[in-house]
Amino acid sequence: MAEKIIYAISDSLGETAEAVARATASQYDKEQIEIVRIPYIEDEAQIDEIIADAKNGNHVICHTIVSISLRSYLHEKAAENNIPAVDIMGPVLDAVGTVASTKPRMTAGMVHKLDQEYFKKVEAIEFAVKYDDGKNPSGFEKADIVIIGVSRTSKTPLSMFLAYKKIKAANLPLVPEVPLPEELFKIPSKKIVGLIIDPYKLNNIRSERLRAIGLEDEANYASIERINSELEYAKAIMRRLHCQVLDVSNKSIEETASLVMQLVDKNRMSEGK
Repeated sequence: MAEKIIYAISDSLGETAEAVARATASQYDKEQIEIVRIPYIEDEAQIDEIIADAKNGNHVICHTIVSISLRSYLHEKAAENNIPAVDIMGPVLDAVGTVASTKPRMTAGMVHKLDQEYFKKVEAIEFAVKYDDGKNPSGFEKADIVIIGVSRTSKTPLSMFLAYKKIKAANLPLVPEVPLPEELFKIPSKKIVGLIIDPYKLNNIRSERLRAIGLEDEANYASIERINSELEYAKAIMRRLHCQVLDVSNKSIEETASLVMQLVDKNRMSEGK
């Protein structure tokens, strides 16, 4: 066993305490210092065990214990046994408390929870990119929601907005000349949302799009006849799928996303998630 030990302890994972301990030990490269991480401290008995080990050598305790009572008990026992104990988080909490308008949560593991939320968001964004525009229908089964609709009904912006809310959204354009992927009919209808829009509003949107890329806005893509044909086809598919249908003619992305999120939440509740 090393002659010197830094006990990095916490009432959560202890990653922060261990990182500080290792950074500190690295400054003493000629010393043999062992780092012992002890996570999930929940009661005084665990602290007593650590104190009993630490008092038998030249050891140090550093911690990120959030619980005020456990922090106080640890420092009391460490002082009784002449063991150096360093509170990594407490002084910072106290300092921020002098300028913050709210009180700290005093809940263990908040950093880990925030990290999890961040990675969920990144995962959802990557999902939206990978399964955008019907590129890979195999993702439909893994999606929280599959968005279908004719071109320029804001399927991609909606998918990305939902991704920032940690919802995995795939989307599929409905084009009469393009066969539908069989995967679309293998998922529950409750996981599908169809987007429809006023034909004249879509005509304006498509005409603007054509002008933006330097094409004539009289092209068939933007004609009312073509748009009506596509919308009738899309509505027929949506009826066949028995899915939720949203008219986005006068809705912002945020409004549409709110309705979709309500549907996703309802689905998750019914699945017990």
